[in-house]
Amino acid sequence: MPERERVVLTGIAGDAFLAEADRRALEGLQRVPLMPQLIRKFSDLGLDRWFYCTNMSMSVRVGPNQFKTVYGIFQESCRTLDMPEPELYITSNPFPNAFAGGVERPFITLRSAVLDTMSDEQMYHLIGHELGHIKCGHLLYRMVARVLMPLMRALGRRFPIVGDAAAIALIFAFYEWLRQAEISADRGGLLVSQDLDTSLRANLALAAGPSRFAHEADLDAFMEQARAYQEAGPLDQLGKVILFFVHTGTFTHPMPVHRAQQLEKWAETGAYRKIIRGIYKREEAAAKA
Repeated sequence: MPERERVVLTGIAGDAFLAEADRRALEGLQRVPLMPQLIRKFSDLGLDRWFYCTNMSMSVRVGPNQFKTVYGIFQESCRTLDMPEPELYITSNPFPNAFAGGVERPFITLRSAVLDTMSDEQMYHLIGHELGHIKCGHLLYRMVARVLMPLMRALGRRFPIVGDAAAIALIFAFYEWLRQAEISADRGGLLVSQDLDTSLRANLALAAGPSRFAHEADLDAFMEQARAYQEAGPLDQLGKVILFFVHTGTFTHPMPVHRAQQLEKWAETGAYRKIIRGIYKREEAAAKA
């Protein structure tokens, strides 16, 4: 259950903490040819409903009488971001993570290992991160990517609605947006945890994973590592470029140290504090814009 009072961000819009890189990447994705056909195909095939039913069949739904401590954290997180509760599930998986899914019926699923990896306070960041995806309107494109991208990568030009070149462009545009969307969602996590160290420790816990030495994890050393990664010299920067083309270009998440450093930078700009003080774009204003 909540250990301290959190500022409720009444009426906050997703635009209030949407990363500019997220916005630009989505605009780029929407300009890729055949994107409307892909979205229509996703809808026509009922893939959102299929994914929802699959998740429900393999997970346990959390509620007042089912994992009530987790449900209490979840309720407080939803209140903090002033949004209706999506469905919440826990599924058995040894790799700590979580994801938000669904379009018509949004849901969040926590892998069992993440419950052992994070403290209760860090769970506020994790759940806030997934709520951030929902608040920022990420779910439709994330679901399309989750279901159709692996198929497109496997079939290439044989995919029935796109050719090889278009498929490659679409795949890279999708993965770029997916990575940038994580930056916005991390901000949602911080707005729920309302403590930068807690949010950074949550990222550290995800990067290191569960272990019997977890109590020896040092946040200061992790952030020094994150800053060193961002401030790498020319040869290391070249290594980053090579890494991108070999692996990172099709990662759905940015490197953990990069995410931690980006969250720290956002907090240092004062944007986070302004939101906590009540200075932010609200949903009514966002709808009129």
